[in-house]
Amino acid sequence: MKPITLACLAAVLLILSSCHKEVSPGPSAPTTPRAVTNFKVVGYLPTWAGDVSQVQFSKLTHINYAFLIPTSSGGYQPIDNPSKLSSMVTAAHAAGVKALISVGGGGGGGGFSGIVASSANRTAFVNSMIGFTNQYNLDGVDIDWEYPSVGTEANNFLLLMQQLSTALHNNGKLLSAAVIGDGGDYVVDGVFSVTDYLVIMAYDDNNFQHSTFEVGARCMSYWLNRGLSPAKAILGVPFYGHDSSKDPNSADAYVNYNTILSGGGSPQLDVSGSIGYNGIITIKSKTSYAAAVGGGIAIWELSGDATGANSLLSAINQVVTAGGILSTGAPVGTTVTFKGNNNLYVSSENGTQAMNCNRPTAQAWEQFLVVNAGYGKVALQGMSKYVSSEDGNNPITCNRAGYGTWEIFDWIPTPDGKVSLRSTNGLFISSENGTKSMTCTRTVAQGWEAFGINQ
Repeated sequence: MKPITLACLAAVLLILSSCHKEVSPGPSAPTTPRAVTNFKVVGYLPTWAGDVSQVQFSKLTHINYAFLIPTSSGGYQPIDNPSKLSSMVTAAHAAGVKALISVGGGGGGGGFSGIVASSANRTAFVNSMIGFTNQYNLDGVDIDWEYPSVGTEANNFLLLMQQLSTALHNNGKLLSAAVIGDGGDYVVDGVFSVTDYLVIMAYDDNNFQHSTFEVGARCMSYWLNRGLSPAKAILGVPFYGHDSSKDPNSADAYVNYNTILSGGGSPQLDVSGSIGYNGIITIKSKTSYAAAVGGGIAIWELSGDATGANSLLSAINQVVTAGGILSTGAPVGTTVTFKGNNNLYVSSENGTQAMNCNRPTAQAWEQFLVVNAGYGKVALQGMSKYVSSEDGNNPITCNRAGYGTWEIFDWIPTPDGKVSLRSTNGLFISSENGTKSMTCTRTVAQGWEAFGINQ
């Protein structure tokens, strides 16, 4: 989860920055609606923010009250705002939503080291959790320890989770855990079988566009490839952004989605000035992706949401209600040409070199088939090969035999009737005005990043 205190962010970002390889986004989304009745939508409600009366319980399946702070001897500190917790549980149960307590958090998990270190402390903690969940009529416990050390501490964490799982399940309650996006060696595989699901924190990857679709796909792939059951893989998404102009260790670096909108940010896009966040398009794509390859989506945190048509939780619900299916908004199945701001056409260059936007007429190399790539995204096929963003590291090419995360794009209409193409790295394709090879490096779409279709 987003930490209570932010001093640990730099270390977290260092861990998350490993494993930045291109990964397949998983199987294409289904072409006809399917039931997603077991799809979990987990919302976190902090003790310090958010009003229970404002929560859209009808669009959640689970809600976690964050955080209960454990002590090293196996007890816990008094819960903040206990009346708020009671109100949340009552409202959740009235809506058929499971209510859990989230224990620890980025700045509140220090007590776990002492808990796991001894059998007596582990037993005391398990008894504390049973007592607390019974006291507040809770449906389970969500463990958020950021983070055990690999080795003895990690193995002792498994012992704790095994014991806690048995006790909770014997009482008809759930056990979940929040885990790092990738590189989570501190979670040994045995944790998978004793938890009901894991919340994969696919955010805080950097201090700007910290939670792109690409980050989400990479993190889900990491845990699924380790053997986590897809039904237990819950993709975490942020209802906040990172302000890259601020010290990443300061509270000012975190900006709620609703605050971003009130400052002029677009609910559809992912960048507003120096702030990177997830808008509706990306949240919907992630939900569709999670429905195809995982078991649900989790939100840190609910108080950051906007209202009405701009609500991200409502956007999630729309995709869930549609069975995980998401329209691309593009002319899928048709062949198109792209004309840049310089009135010249984009060329695939037949896959022999980087792409350019410098052709006065559109011939075979300047024609692209629009393919539905799933999750509301498209792939572009020219001369039987696919366009690749090259993840923004090199000029774009059209030389791929298939498509993965680097070869799929959001098709985003512009106000003047053109279209911009955003890669899963959160960056837009630029024509570079035809003066050099095209790139996928722009955080916002302006003249050079807009293309006329079939003009």
